[in-house]
Amino acid sequence: MLQTVKYNCVEIARNIETCRTQISQMIGLMFRSSIPSEYAMIFVMKKPSSVGIHMLFMRFPIDVIFLNEDKQIIGLSHLKPWTGHSSMKNAKYVIETNPDVIEKYKLSIGCKMEFEDV
Repeated sequence: MLQTVKYNCVEIARNIETCRTQISQMIGLMFRSSIPSEYAMIFVMKKPSSVGIHMLFMRFPIDVIFLNEDKQIIGLSHLKPWTGHSSMKNAKYVIETNPDVIEKYKLSIGCKMEFEDV
């Protein structure tokens, strides 16, 4: 079965990449020239913790969604290449996705995201 990310029962991404290791989380989307539409990179932390996202070596903007362990949105950020930075406490999951997702799907803090934790 194809993994998807949903918000309010609406699919917002179907091209999913999961990062669980420290190295894959450190590299993230760095050095890529672009990401496809309907894409999401999900960072899965071992436990809820303080997470910082930087945009060094990034060539395109992204939207970042911070989630707690219940997959409830606790933070949202729009980050620009090379200059952006965002951090959040108590994040269990971080989703990096296309730069129009927050507005397009009207994401808001307190609402839940749906995806399988594979």
